[in-house]
Amino acid sequence: MAYEKEGVGAVAAPRRIAMTPAARRALDAAGRLFYERGIHAVGVDLIAAEAGVTKKTLYDRFGSKEQIVVEYLADRDERWREFLAGYLEAAPTPRARILAVFDASRDWAADRSVKGCGMVNAHAEISDAAHPAYPVITGQKAWMLALFTGLAREVSPRGAERLARTLTLLHEGGLVAHGLRIFPDALDQARGEAERLLAGGAEPSGAGR
Repeated sequence: MAYEKEGVGAVAAPRRIAMTPAARRALDAAGRLFYERGIHAVGVDLIAAEAGVTKKTLYDRFGSKEQIVVEYLADRDERWREFLAGYLEAAPTPRARILAVFDASRDWAADRSVKGCGMVNAHAEISDAAHPAYPVITGQKAWMLALFTGLAREVSPRGAERLARTLTLLHEGGLVAHGLRIFPDALDQARGEAERLLAGGAEPSGAGR
């Protein structure tokens, strides 16, 4: 869908590597460890041991731990977009497509993000814009805003930008509350607020003025 690609070109694509079977095993192990324990807490030795490869193999394939982090985050983002696409394609109306984003996030979080959004968690550890993984993190959130903007334009052409920002705040707030376990069913509540917003005319206060 066209709106899925809006705004993405503003963020340079990260350098990626070709995946050999050994590299794939290493990336799977790194992804699990980074998400469960934190990026800084996991060293190359542990990744190699978990993947059943040598440290030399890791450096030969990835070059650095930083590149492993890039691959982990980019791979996670790709899998999320593929997951989300199924929900968007199944939604019959523009408003249903907006709510489908929240449905997809809820279902993704239940199985794949029990500790919260991987990008938000990574940003807590990587705040240096010079880190090669930083554009992957910020680019993913820019993509989500662009997605909501495209969806909002189908519902409220005049107020699309403001509506998209409000939906993004609800969505990202739901993800953070889910990860911190502040209260149960945070993403369901965020969806409910989005549904009420859309039912009320789809234009937040001040839109179009």
